Amino acid sequence: MGGGGRGEQEAIVDVGSAAEAIASGEETDTPLHQIESLCMRCGENGITRILLTRIPHFREVVLMAFECANCNERNSEVQFAGVIQPQGCRYQLKVAAGEPKILDRQVVKSDSASIRIPELDFEIPPEAQRGTLSTVEGILLRAINELEALQDERKKVDPETAEALDMFLTKLKSLAAGEGSFTFILDDPAGNSFIENPCAPSADPLLTITFYDRTPEQQASLGFLVDSSSSGNTESSGSEVLPEKSRYVPAGTKREPHGSIGATAGHRAIAQGTSEEVAAALFKYSAPEEVMAFPSTCGACASRCETRMYVTKIPYFQEVIVMASTCDTCGYRNSELKPGGAIPDRGKRITVRIQNAADVCRDVIKSDTASVRVPEVDLELASGTLGGLVTTVEGLLTKIQGNLERVHGFTLGDSIDEGKKNKWQEFNARLNKLLKVEEPWTLIIDDALANSFVAPATELIEDDHQLTFEEYERSWEQNEELGLNDMDTASADAAYDA
Repeated sequence: MGGGGRGEQEAIVDVGSAAEAIASGEETDTPLHQIESLCMRCGENGITRILLTRIPHFREVVLMAFECANCNERNSEVQFAGVIQPQGCRYQLKVAAGEPKILDRQVVKSDSASIRIPELDFEIPPEAQRGTLSTVEGILLRAINELEALQDERKKVDPETAEALDMFLTKLKSLAAGEGSFTFILDDPAGNSFIENPCAPSADPLLTITFYDRTPEQQASLGFLVDSSSSGNTESSGSEVLPEKSRYVPAGTKREPHGSIGATAGHRAIAQGTSEEVAAALFKYSAPEEVMAFPSTCGACASRCETRMYVTKIPYFQEVIVMASTCDTCGYRNSELKPGGAIPDRGKRITVRIQNAADVCRDVIKSDTASVRVPEVDLELASGTLGGLVTTVEGLLTKIQGNLERVHGFTLGDSIDEGKKNKWQEFNARLNKLLKVEEPWTLIIDDALANSFVAPATELIEDDHQLTFEEYERSWEQNEELGLNDMDTASADAAYDA
């Protein structure tokens, strides 16, 4: 196996080789630093080499490699020079038996990431392995080596535990050798970890990526200042504290009625939540009757902040709820669009044919349950990717383009495969051609909850022949994913009927 044979250290660094590759390229002139540092094995001084660089499929990192000429001790480490991401990430890779190429996939594990294999009830906590650039096989082999390190001493002190551990190591070694199927889960609250997708930009059937909001405990573990009183539901004074996405309005809510301050105040309130695009797009249809503000919790630092909310109706669509939050403590801003009203009985598929520059200026509402597809470039985004957006066709495509570069960084780094680099440069050029509308193309938004919308280019939606809406029955799997199969409203219906 390629990854396991080299081992985890060689997969990361010979930092000197990385420095030579950087120096010979044109992208950066980042210097290689060498400092004397104490060897923890022999007590003599060794050399630590430090290099700030960017690696393929990822972002800025600091590579460090220590070598002692006296006892030949060597070790390496990866630390992240970039920022902590707004959300945590969870990668779930299905590894099939007899598929060695899956074990060779690159894995970037940050200091805050944990690794789990549910089939063995096995977990590698963040503190057990430092930040590394390795492979799936390399990480498993490192875990095996560390578990075997004290087995001889353990057999003398606790034979039963040692015997159970030997049985476990046998199972783990079989997985590392590709002799069994298992699920490899990489969970990083900092959002700075990654598992390679060789099928990119197409979806990988073996890899599932989930982004999530961090809990207060995870915020604290990353070094954020967490307000202890925000973890409960009440303050010491007894006033109510609502979570950021709460839909309820507590006592003391400030109301800014439309008329006394007018739509300008609503526009300003939403714009303060990084939603100028939201306000500009939605205020063309109708101004909010009132903008409500209520206390909330920052999604980045868990400090108290304020969330502004208003309800508006979009023609040919439905009632929607716009929410925006701003944190004065850390500067984090967030805006989101949520549908109002009942859950539709059928899903909706929207197809728009882009033929000229005016078509890329169409307003688009993409809910957080919608998938996006562009058949002409084999581009497909799974349901939930990018979250809910209020933008234009051009803005949606630009957002996709930027997100692909942020998550994967395929054109970055000194050691990237030339074939992959050319592939992604060609794909990026094709996306740019779509933005310039050099030839007609098709945008398909499929939303199982029918909460997405593309604005017509004509006064009457029936006259827009480039835009089609298709309703369909949701499958059992779609209802299960949305949690609708287990939803029981019989008691509520009985209460209303009474």
